[in-house]
Amino acid sequence: MPPENSLTYPVLFKEVRILDAASSSNISETFADVFVDGDRQIHLNFDQSLIPENINIEQRSGVVLGTGLIDLYSTSCEPGHESTETISELVKAAKNGGFTTVGILPNTQPAIDDIAALEFWRNVQHKQGNILQPWGAITKGLEGNQLTDIGELADSVVGFTDGKAINNLLLVRRAMEYIKPLGKPIALFPKNPDLAGSGVIREGKWSIQYGMTGYPAAAETTALSALIELVRLTKAPTHFMRLSTAQSVELMAQAKNDGLPVTASTTWLHLCHYDRDLATYDPNLRLMPPLGSESDRLALITGIKSGAIDSIAVDHTPRAYEEKVVPFEVAPVGAIGLEFALSVLWQNLVVTELLTASELWQALSVNPAKTLGLAQPKLATLFDPSLEWLVTNNAIASQSRNSNYMGRSLVGKVL
Repeated sequence: MPPENSLTYPVLFKEVRILDAASSSNISETFADVFVDGDRQIHLNFDQSLIPENINIEQRSGVVLGTGLIDLYSTSCEPGHESTETISELVKAAKNGGFTTVGILPNTQPAIDDIAALEFWRNVQHKQGNILQPWGAITKGLEGNQLTDIGELADSVVGFTDGKAINNLLLVRRAMEYIKPLGKPIALFPKNPDLAGSGVIREGKWSIQYGMTGYPAAAETTALSALIELVRLTKAPTHFMRLSTAQSVELMAQAKNDGLPVTASTTWLHLCHYDRDLATYDPNLRLMPPLGSESDRLALITGIKSGAIDSIAVDHTPRAYEEKVVPFEVAPVGAIGLEFALSVLWQNLVVTELLTASELWQALSVNPAKTLGLAQPKLATLFDPSLEWLVTNNAIASQSRNSNYMGRSLVGKVL
């Protein structure tokens, strides 16, 4: 397969696999020719008069055109840590990975917890378009002590989250009651800090073998159970972030069967890796929550198929080089992923037939749009699942390198 930069625009792709959202908001699959003009604008059902006589015709098999991908939550280092990744780099990385919308967590400096902070993001959207959509903080300074002026922020954010656990359940209940009439989701990360302790790897066989402090699955599931009961009490639309255990999938299935207004997501790395993969002690796989067991990973995939888990998030978290060149146990959590997620998920889930192409796209595009209350995404992402590329410093937009995929060859690239 020729490298991406061998493409000459305009170009006509023959028999492209179209993954579009039907009126039911579910992904449907058809095949059609796709014309990409000299400005790289995509045309479907195009006027034949648009096609130049000497058009470059690509006969690649398996090319996919899907609705734009939507990442529910990721971290922007700007403002505050521009030396790690700038907004322009973040936007470029998102586009390189096929993402047309990225939800921005409020953990910037300053935090997105008042109108002054949102003025910065209005200026960003004026310059960059609406690809970056900020979440508003639930508590002042993300400290979990005092609620922000939720009503004042509501018109300018996609929803409310602290992006980390809030231990005060009474405060969470009050937040739910304030947010419910505003028509915005509240996103919560279930973690019981007393049970989690200083755990850095899922408690079990591999934590013992690798000699690292275990993080019990119950640290997630006990917190999730309590938060689900608050949803039952308040009926507030609630999204649960970063689910990683088989029991969490069961809890979400039950909550949905009970008619509660809940949605859930896991991250791409929790679908593609599990605790045994930490044998290398790679700090770039130090995540929160830690990677689950293989049975957890398979349960999460089954949860996506069944609808218990709605979405796959990237949770793109850039880190400076020196932050990750430390022992696994003391490394800060998080990894970059906007430019790799689709390629890795396709190879790990679609090629292996654990998910269909439509199921993967649903979880990366249509369902996140529903959760955020956004319009149904349009056809925008052209992806070649068989195009091989090497993840080098020059091949990615971010100046951050905290990914275990750096230096590796991947199959599948957004064109």
